[in-house]
Formats: sequence, structure tokens, C-alpha cells
Amino acid sequence: MNILIVGHGRMGRLVEQHASAHGCAVVGVVDDEQGWSAFDDGRYDAADVAVEFTFPDAVRPNVTRLAARRKNVVIGTTGWQHDEADLRRMAADAGIGVLAAANFALGMHVFRSVVERAACGFAALEDVGAYIHETHHVAKKDAPSGTALLLKAALEAGGFPRTIDVAATRVGFVPGTHEVGFDGPAETVTLRHTVRDRAVFAHGALEAAKWLRGRRGWFGVGDMFT
Repeated sequence: MNILIVGHGRMGRLVEQHASAHGCAVVGVVDDEQGWSAFDDGRYDAADVAVEFTFPDAVRPNVTRLAARRKNVVIGTTGWQHDEADLRRMAADAGIGVLAAANFALGMHVFRSVVERAACGFAALEDVGAYIHETHHVAKKDAPSGTALLLKAALEAGGFPRTIDVAATRVGFVPGTHEVGFDGPAETVTLRHTVRDRAVFAHGALEAAKWLRGRRGWFGVGDMFT
């Protein structure tokens, strides 16, 4: 299948590098106004799905242009959720498919399920508190990360009723580490997901693009497993 890469930073280049291994051909890369002009002129109409890894403020205008040409899109950027309601309406009006996720490491979505189940068990222990600590490289724009917020939502979905402390660290070149902890008077339980190679996000996004081809609606990575 054919993909259009929107954003040619670190993640966009990884998507380009690994596309062929997933049976995908890159028909174009949009990283500036010249690239968007080519897109608007129809030169990338062969694309089945766009894969978007840019910046939070760019997501809305990017999806607006993609929707105008009825292109499905995988959104890997985080920190734009204040625009989500409007983008959902836009996607519905255009009849396109959108798969948005804070984290495309497929193992993270198994980890999320484990966290939710653990929250269910610890919810009944009134003297146990919960926390999330995430660590990323210094260039990451949003803090806490979208994944940390995803895990917080998992704790809440599991019925954990007390305050959940969320902390973020930005240092060096860390691709992404997320730790969820439950702490009681005499014991601590910790769950951790560690990314060793950020290429895992590109692999997940490419699998998401293949899954999204021909679909209509708003989806998350979890929908790929149902």
C-alpha cells in the first residue's frame, strides 16, 4: 500500500526507513509549504494513508488539509488533544479514517491492560497510593507525556479512586520509560515499560496505517486488537 509521510523529523525518517519492511511504499513526504502545495495539487493522490509525526500546533492544520482530499491519517504526534473534538467532527464530515495514539509501541497497549487490571485490585486497599513517572529525551515537547495520561486513564478505568501522582523527567536521549507504582505502608509494587529503540514507534505506526486502509471513523491502537 502507499503512504504519505507528514513530518520528516526523527520519527518521519524512521517511518520512511522501515516502510518497505511492512509492505508500504512512500509516495511523498510533506515537511514544508512546498510539500503541501504538491499535496494540494494532487501529486500525492496515490497515497492510501498519511502518517503524521509533527508538532502539537501543526496537527489541526495538517488534518484539515488531509481531510479536504479525503485521506485517512495515522496521528503519532502528542499534545494536541485540546483540538480532538473538532478534529473528530472534521473527520466524520469528510468521511475519513483517523487512528490517533500517544504511543505506537504495541507492547505498551498490553502494558496498559496490565495497569488497568492492577488498579482494580489495589482500588480496594485504602492505604495504597498510586503514581506514574515517565522519562523522555530533552526534546520532547509535552510533559507529562500522552502515554502517561493514557496510563492515568487506565488506572481510573480500573477503578482506582484516589489521587494519582504524575511526574515527568526530561533528560538526555531516553526514547521513553513509563513506571506505574502502587505504594502501601510496607510494600511497593512497580510496573515498567521501557523503549530501547524508538524505531518501535515507526513499526507500530506502519502497522496502524495498514490496518486503517479503507476504514472510516476514529480509532485508537486498541481497535487493532479487536
